[in-house]
Amino acid sequence: MATKKTSSKSTKTTKSSSSNSSKKTVWGLNKISFWTIVAVTFLLAVSLILSACKVSSLAVNILQGIALAVMIVIVAILAWKYVRPKQMVWKVLYAICLLIVIAGIIVPLVMG
Repeated sequence: MATKKTSSKSTKTTKSSSSNSSKKTVWGLNKISFWTIVAVTFLLAVSLILSACKVSSLAVNILQGIALAVMIVIVAILAWKYVRPKQMVWKVLYAICLLIVIAGIIVPLVMG
């Protein structure tokens, strides 16, 4: 009986240790997401104020571009962490999507 209780305690410890490590990872991801939204909100708010004050549209576009770039970089890094251990088809899909996103940002800037 004493042996049974000891083994169940060690199992509980192992389970709680693994769940604690996953909670730390999720908290890190949540924290990164929150502060990214805060930074992007700040950049877009400054952009909005400058636009309302009739400041150069170039400055507004630059701030909006920086906000967009920050979000894309964070999302691309997190997506790569998801895709890295997967099969090659996932990595190809990731690369194609990233190229299309980049083209979707650069082409309108060049055309306009």
